[in-house]
Amino acid sequence: MGNKGNYYITTAIAYTSGKPHIGNTYEIVLADSIARFRRQEGYDVFFQTGTDEHGQKIELKAAEAGVTPKEFVDNISGQVRNIWDLMNTSYDKFIRTTDEDHEKQVKKIFKKLYDKGDIYKSSYEGLYCTPCESFWTESQLVDGKCPDCGREVQPAKEEAYFFKMSKYADKLIEYINTHPEFIQPVSRKNEMMNNFLLPGLQDLCVSRTSFTWGIPVDFDPKHVVYVWLDALTNYITGIGYECDGESTDQFKALWPADLHLIGKDIIRFHTIYWPIFLMALDLPLPKQVFGHPWLLTKAADGGDDKMSKSKGNVIYADELVDFFGVDAVRYFVLHEMPFENDGAISWPLMVERVNSDLANTLGNLVNRTISMSNKYFGGVVEDKGVAEDVDADLKAVVTGTVSAVEKKMADLRVADAITEIFNLFKRCNKYIDETMPWALAKDEAKQDRLATVLYNLVEGISIGATLLKAFMPETSEKILAQIGTKEIPYDELSTFGHYPNGGKVTETPEILFARLDLDEVMAKVAELHPAQPEEAADDEEGIDIEAKPEITFDDFMKMQFQVGKIVACEAVKGSKKLLCSQVKIGSQTKQIVSGIRKQYTPEEMVGKKVMVLVNLKPAKLAGVLSEGMLLCAEDAEGNLSLMTPENPMPNGAEIC
Repeated sequence: MGNKGNYYITTAIAYTSGKPHIGNTYEIVLADSIARFRRQEGYDVFFQTGTDEHGQKIELKAAEAGVTPKEFVDNISGQVRNIWDLMNTSYDKFIRTTDEDHEKQVKKIFKKLYDKGDIYKSSYEGLYCTPCESFWTESQLVDGKCPDCGREVQPAKEEAYFFKMSKYADKLIEYINTHPEFIQPVSRKNEMMNNFLLPGLQDLCVSRTSFTWGIPVDFDPKHVVYVWLDALTNYITGIGYECDGESTDQFKALWPADLHLIGKDIIRFHTIYWPIFLMALDLPLPKQVFGHPWLLTKAADGGDDKMSKSKGNVIYADELVDFFGVDAVRYFVLHEMPFENDGAISWPLMVERVNSDLANTLGNLVNRTISMSNKYFGGVVEDKGVAEDVDADLKAVVTGTVSAVEKKMADLRVADAITEIFNLFKRCNKYIDETMPWALAKDEAKQDRLATVLYNLVEGISIGATLLKAFMPETSEKILAQIGTKEIPYDELSTFGHYPNGGKVTETPEILFARLDLDEVMAKVAELHPAQPEEAADDEEGIDIEAKPEITFDDFMKMQFQVGKIVACEAVKGSKKLLCSQVKIGSQTKQIVSGIRKQYTPEEMVGKKVMVLVNLKPAKLAGVLSEGMLLCAEDAEGNLSLMTPENPMPNGAEIC
């Protein structure tokens, strides 16, 4: 329709250090569902994505692979684009930071900010994290490691250019306070304000001299532009921003962006650095930045874990598609991700969703309705006007779903929007049970009623399939084709009765989603990812720690260990690493403070069964009373993992 104006949506550009896994892929599918829905609503959408291709990590990985950095990023960028295309994403532009026009504008932007006095030359001495390409001060480290990724940092010193972040900090604070919709969800906004902006911003290093794979500073070519100043500006260079001349009509029409969709781990760069760069360039800020949660893998012990090649728990989109199909994977990642909390994926969970939601709720509904239409009326669908009270409720649910979905999508609650659509399909299934078409078919006097029932079902399915288009586009098209109709215009969806009287469904309905056998799927997965031979475990690199003095058995017996269940948890204010948990142990509840905020969010702690040292003398940590200790394991990189019972155990169970 294109009558509601422009809508510019972006994803973060994928870093070309390796093939994106399903957690990375979730973001492009999420953005695509929003873009498609906005198009249905009538917006003229421009959807941009791409790849971030400069930096020291790329230079090192290319050297390891024995290729040039450009050859390396050409390969990975191609893999990214192939997966984005595989997932049927409808992006309008795929930008690469090695694009000539992008590099040209970045050089101009750097020079403009330098001439303006916002960038100055100095030298930097600090602790550097190569994977994150970030400098840190000693006070910013968490347990002596990078606060972002938890890896080791190395002392580094080099000449660099710096951006005067503090010059714009107060202006940004005021903007955030007066634009509550700017950072979403609100928890991300609070994190940025309390942890970064209000304590005071340090000037930001915006160039490097210790590597060469980057955009050169043209007036000082031994420097290359810091990766974040390079990467973030893609949102304006990709739509025709001209730093020292007339920007394109496209830029004027689209900027400011309506939505930057990014992962929660890079929220700081997009809500602090990027807005300040824009202020310095005298450009308006994007209307909204949404920091979505992570898609984690569901571990064998029931816990959730971030995907990592080193952990061997990475799942790739193309593998999932080979097993389940594109739309099943789209459905899963969109439906299983809460608004603020992390979601989880595993092969068994995928099978469960395919069987219950897709094969049973949706596929069976469509197949049954088409089969009954063919069996009783030769495939002809016609409303005979023989209504009963149950019809009104069905129609109210079907037409009411439109506004419910619209409201959820306005708030970017995509998982909830899909749930509303599947509630429509569930209501249609219930309608079949209520009206019992097979019983009506046996009564000659009720043939007109039977025809009306089937018409109502086909109409309900057609409205549901139209709403499903943004999330499962291929499935939507298949359903509409099988019931012999087309997508209903969005502004007409709230009314019932679009299906043409006398329309005809297909004679041979296609099975939309076949039920899967979990054992068969897991056997194929095992072939795809063979388990490491047990004998290889002896070669696993262990961790040697400094031995503590021996204790007697009596000393050990003084310690009381029990299973506890975390019933509430929150971050400790003013601390980057502490969580405060309320742990139910038998009939009592203890408050325990733990330094595990890097590995766990408060939300994912709630409900966990943990092992607790319960008779530790109470002490205050960061001013908060702690009445025990949660037991954790720590690897050589400082990553912590809560110790949990292998089998289900009641809270209060003694650990002996």
